[in-house]
Amino acid sequence: MLVADDDPELLDVVASDLEHEEGADVVRVGDGASLIQEIADGGPFDLIVTDIAMPWMSGLQAAHAARSARIATPLLVMTARHGGDIERQVDALGGNARLLRKPFELRELHAAVASLLAGRST
Repeated sequence: MLVADDDPELLDVVASDLEHEEGADVVRVGDGASLIQEIADGGPFDLIVTDIAMPWMSGLQAAHAARSARIATPLLVMTARHGGDIERQVDALGGNARLLRKPFELRELHAAVASLLAGRST
């Protein structure tokens, strides 16, 4: 799995939880440029978890770039932002993309991950 967030504490919480609770191998990145680089060079990944607001390139920009390159990896997009057209932008990423609003509980993270990974096998 690939996890991207510019908040080092949240990055550590999410990545560590996925490692311990899901048994995942997790690659961690802290900005949008590193996210797109890992998608291009480090994959394939079973799941990409990304924050929206990050330096250099937003998580949504990186996700749309991946979709343009026909990378269909399931995406979990995290954000504390409300309003605007965030839901529409995430919906435009396809059925294997979900939005997770911050703050969230780890059970919500697990439910979203399970849903995305279950959809991948169908």
